[in-house]
Amino acid sequence: MSSNKPKIVILGAGYAGLTTARRLTKQLTPEQAEIVLVNKHNYHYESTWLHEVAAGTINPNQARVMISDVVNPNRVRLIYDSVVEIKKDDQTVVLENSELTYDYLVVALGFESNDFGIKGMSDYAFAIEDIDTSRLISEHIEYQFAKYNNDENATEESLHILVGGAGFTGIEFVGELAERVPELCKKYDVDRSKVRIINVEAAPSILPMFDKDLVSYAMKSLEDRGVEFRIGAPISECTPEGFIVGEDNELIKAGTVVWTGGVKGSSVLGNSGFELVKGKVNVDSDLRMQGEENIFVIGDCSWVWNKEADRPYPPTAQLAVQEAAVVAANLNALLTNGPLTEFVFDDKGTVASLGVNDGIGNVFSNYKLSGKSAAAMKKVVDNRSLYLMGGPKLVLKKGKVRPF
Repeated sequence: MSSNKPKIVILGAGYAGLTTARRLTKQLTPEQAEIVLVNKHNYHYESTWLHEVAAGTINPNQARVMISDVVNPNRVRLIYDSVVEIKKDDQTVVLENSELTYDYLVVALGFESNDFGIKGMSDYAFAIEDIDTSRLISEHIEYQFAKYNNDENATEESLHILVGGAGFTGIEFVGELAERVPELCKKYDVDRSKVRIINVEAAPSILPMFDKDLVSYAMKSLEDRGVEFRIGAPISECTPEGFIVGEDNELIKAGTVVWTGGVKGSSVLGNSGFELVKGKVNVDSDLRMQGEENIFVIGDCSWVWNKEADRPYPPTAQLAVQEAAVVAANLNALLTNGPLTEFVFDDKGTVASLGVNDGIGNVFSNYKLSGKSAAAMKKVVDNRSLYLMGGPKLVLKKGKVRPF
């Protein structure tokens, strides 16, 4: 490759990074730019499916897509390595095993769990961060069931599953657990009444992004399937035994403790000396980092301001995919001296699953769904995400609803 071509380096192959790489290969000729995609693993994972991997309701492989299956390695140089630091003054990216220079950089390194400084949380609680951490949770839960009848020291608390946080991930996770627990009880001959799924949330309600009717529906549906809620109960500490919650410092014990209460952008941002606001970078309306001409930051690493609501857009997969389309168009514009595009979010709605056949959603400008229709819509959303990433072939291979 001749070195006089501009070099576009994309860090991270999540929804944002992978979509940017695919879009660029369609919009640019090989002569216009060299495209490099850096990712820790040789696969992309559907981060919106991780709660299912964590509960053990889907196989980890179903949530994984090989990067070389959806990005042409002849057009994009694929580097599988971990990013350590970005030196923006030198236009260099430091990797664990090498260094890379760039002319244009797209930072799409995804999220890490954010424990908001709660004592003991990072030491004693599991977090749903990637395929490996999610698989660890499902294996740990199953281990608790497997040993319950065979270990004389096993207590009933060892079968309790404690989930901190009642946002999207927390609620979708307990919805999957409500499906999984009866299967595990059957498999290991454990009485269902011995197992508790407890969801603890500091806020006065679960799922703040939905209206009261849908929230009431979700709570009733989950409670009917054995999920217990402790709402308005801030967690002051996580210990090896469980959470200490509320004003009376009650200890809720459990054999499995999972924190889903928040995320922040990749720690590489802080390590690189970027200015952070609540763990993420603020970007301009063209998705470039404030004050930088050649660095775009998208997905879970950035805050994009919604001017109408006067707050940042909530980080979702659909936001990341739409950001990627604008970044690809803007990189093309920078290379051809065209005008840059401002990012405008087209909200297609939000659907939360409450298990395989249940869910709630707001779609098509506030049309409300609940129950089986919401669960079906969630599968459509999941399949659409696969389609946008890898076309019909990927939907057939990994999709949630298999064609007859």
